[in-house]
Amino acid sequence: MSTLLEKQISVNRIVTTSIEHARAIEDPARAKIVEILYRQALSADQITSGLKKAGYKKALTTVRHHLEILKNSGLIEIVRIEEARGAIKKYYGTSTKLLDFKTPEDFDSKYSKIINNTSTKIEKILNGLTTKTNKSKGKKSKEYSQYLTIEIMNRAMTNILEKSAKK
Repeated sequence: MSTLLEKQISVNRIVTTSIEHARAIEDPARAKIVEILYRQALSADQITSGLKKAGYKKALTTVRHHLEILKNSGLIEIVRIEEARGAIKKYYGTSTKLLDFKTPEDFDSKYSKIINNTSTKIEKILNGLTTKTNKSKGKKSKEYSQYLTIEIMNRAMTNILEKSAKK
């Protein structure tokens, strides 16, 4: 048997999530709920309306089921409870921002120069950060050094993106 094609794959993207988070957002409607709830607290009725506007026609009971899955995974939480005419109304919110987009076909060729130049500069900063996270004491801490580095970068990047969105 001869090899007809062989391609070297280089790692250029790391996605951090837990299995629980991945399972929770594997349904496109649940991912849309997280996106809808970012920075605003909504009730199940309001979420159902938001989903409908986004093209997801879901029954209120289905939305409540999705909310329970997202809540159990830790992606959303109850942020307010109100009593209205003897009924309890829960409002949900999240601090998780999902970036959902499709990249154009010419993305790599169009942005490769800025990505390469900027990546090189950021790598120098990360080398110092990685050295610090690798010095963590205990076996368990060393297992999480990569995650710790990514979490630090994630939070820093989130702060920058949030500040630029407010301007």
